[in-house]
Amino acid sequence: MKEWEENKPFVSIIIPCRDEEKFIKECINSIIANDYPKERLEILIVDGMSEDRTREIVKSYIEKYPYIKLLNNSQKYTPFALNIGIKQAKGEIIMRMDAHATYKNDYISKCLKYLNEYKADNVGGIWITMSKKNTLVGKSIAFALSHPFGAGNAYYRMGGQQEPKEVDTVPFGCYKKEVFEEIGLFNEHLIRNQDLEFNLRLRKAGGKILLAPDIVAYYYPKSNLKDFLKHNFEDAIWVTYPLKFGAKAFSWRHLVPLIFVSGLIGTGILGIFFPVFLWLFLNIIILYLLINLYFSLSIAIKEKNFRYLSSMPIVFLVRHISYGLGSLWGITKIYLKK
Repeated sequence: MKEWEENKPFVSIIIPCRDEEKFIKECINSIIANDYPKERLEILIVDGMSEDRTREIVKSYIEKYPYIKLLNNSQKYTPFALNIGIKQAKGEIIMRMDAHATYKNDYISKCLKYLNEYKADNVGGIWITMSKKNTLVGKSIAFALSHPFGAGNAYYRMGGQQEPKEVDTVPFGCYKKEVFEEIGLFNEHLIRNQDLEFNLRLRKAGGKILLAPDIVAYYYPKSNLKDFLKHNFEDAIWVTYPLKFGAKAFSWRHLVPLIFVSGLIGTGILGIFFPVFLWLFLNIIILYLLINLYFSLSIAIKEKNFRYLSSMPIVFLVRHISYGLGSLWGITKIYLKK
């Protein structure tokens, strides 16, 4: 650690983006405000040929800050952007950051501290999920994504632990560049979930992934039900569809909605012909609704606002059903392709 304090490593931050004019400015400002010396830093913004003002905004920063660079990603999708950035990066340390997030001013230095101190191969922190819009639904979505009923055992979404912890994945990630030389780059077949697949591959190779609770990013999800549903569905496709390419991009928590939705569909269809399955179908629904209402009520009590009792059950339901259907569609797509 002492060596790194005296001779700070050069850090390359890679930000994949496309049509992020609403978020990119706050993201860049938060990185600029970080306490890490700028002469030991480069910010590579890899743009997927944005059609809004994203590129214009980034170029305005490049004029003021020579360590910010704009790279083109003609393939548009995230894994291509990450690999373009890694290949262009000058740093000994590679950090992935997201345009939909902002970062505490010690984010970079804390990542490097833990990377070195714990001899880890990848370090990340917790997400504090924030609503971009001050609406009941927007806040409810943020609560759902940071609650065990909506996020499973994804520790980075919920926080709570006091000490650094080895995990299966972290958001974004801070790596030594040599990791990519040893296990390869991000899988370009995977439009989503490429970071989880990479981290599972890293762990399989004996790598250590560390979640440190005092490393903090603020993440801004979709703020309305329509976009939230669509985003969940598309994310979930890329939980199961990567199996087509021989890639695993899930842990058990990602499969729970798939099991739930498949159980509903299966018992519902069989219930038409066999009364016992209709009974099972109704019991699954009743049990789910009771659990949903329990957690929704606990959030409403915690927030001292019983309006959440009207919005949280719907948001949780949208989260689980859309994610389950998306995972099921991912499996269906594999067989349709065959």
